[in-house]
Amino acid sequence: MARNNSFIRLEGTLDGLTFYRKNGESFVKTKNRVSKNRIMNDPAYARTRENMQEFGGAAKCSKSFRTSFAGISRLVSDSYLNSRITGKFRRIVGNGAGLRGQRTYDIVNQVTDFIDFNFNIDKPFDSNFNAPSGGPMINASRDSITWDIPDFNTDTYIEKPLGATHFKLALAAGYTSNYEWDTAVNGYVPVEEVPDGAGVVTYSSALTIGGMVGSATSLTADLTAYAPIPATTALFGATGIVFFQEVNGDLYPLAQGHSMKIAVGG
Repeated sequence: MARNNSFIRLEGTLDGLTFYRKNGESFVKTKNRVSKNRIMNDPAYARTRENMQEFGGAAKCSKSFRTSFAGISRLVSDSYLNSRITGKFRRIVGNGAGLRGQRTYDIVNQVTDFIDFNFNIDKPFDSNFNAPSGGPMINASRDSITWDIPDFNTDTYIEKPLGATHFKLALAAGYTSNYEWDTAVNGYVPVEEVPDGAGVVTYSSALTIGGMVGSATSLTADLTAYAPIPATTALFGATGIVFFQEVNGDLYPLAQGHSMKIAVGG
């Protein structure tokens, strides 16, 4: 490390030199290059390899989770969903059985860690919709989720984005299997390939914003096509709201303002 005494104050990396500021002073250091071969074989990097392996497992769990909600996630997610959900999976592996770098992703027994996870961190579901309801319920065989919402006043319990005239409530459900280390492929694989990554989404009819809805709303996510559900596969249920604008009698989804959260798991 050396001080940069030039009148030119650079920041960033250029030709292998990294320029940065610390405590009001400018410094420069050479970029540290460690070969891939050394990382993969040097005993000094054993912990790094373990972390890399488990991060790979978290990325696979994250992909499965996101795939199961693909039918709605484009509308309700922020651009950081991938990294945020991968981080949650990465944290739960610390409780998994096995050697470091090969610990099991026991998602089934840690579903509560995902409750209240918002798909858009800047648009929490509870800030958009907070009408009283019992919340979604998973049936005993874990192949159906129901959500019953009593009649409510939309002016009181919905925070609408600018331009919204209507909304639909959504109930989404998806499966993510536990993941385990497979020495044959030198990587993580789902304990059960089916129904890992499978999911459904169902919507209410379009409801007008303004006054009472006029009746109770009942939604069911039917997953019986995937039954029987393995004990090593977790089921997540998410509640969401999507907003629309009426133009000349047609409804168009807004470009933003929608939200969804994980509300139940089992």
